Amino acid sequence: MLDITKIGTYRENNRLEAKLATGGLPESLWETYSAFANTYGGVILLGVEELPDKSLRIQGLLDAEEMAARLRAMLDDPSVASENLLSPGQLRVVDTDSGRIIVMEVPRAEQRLRPVYVGGGLYTGSYRRCGDGDYRLTRAEVDAMLAARR
Repeated sequence: MLDITKIGTYRENNRLEAKLATGGLPESLWETYSAFANTYGGVILLGVEELPDKSLRIQGLLDAEEMAARLRAMLDDPSVASENLLSPGQLRVVDTDSGRIIVMEVPRAEQRLRPVYVGGGLYTGSYRRCGDGDYRLTRAEVDAMLAARR
């Protein structure tokens, strides 16, 4: 479990992604959502920046509740994400001494739902997580996930 009070000791990895998001929802959020869903699951932190030394720092969000509500609505839109995998407690606003952030716990999708894709395109919007990066699945990887659904 992630301890927000120790955020400075964490680094982005295959299960953790920080996004500053002070200018609104970043487009890359959806790639990370797909990647976590198709790999091992993970936590996306909005309102947290990655510093040059790779440590994380809470910056906070101006209207975290509004952003969280918008995220919830977008997750239910099939043109944004093929599946909404989040249960109610997995997307929440957290108050910290440095400001409010959004914690989004993305579970690994069940095999019958993979690949989870974003942007409406099965072959162009399916991602996987490797280290601290999101990578588009190849056609062969997508086809293998589809075959495994059976």
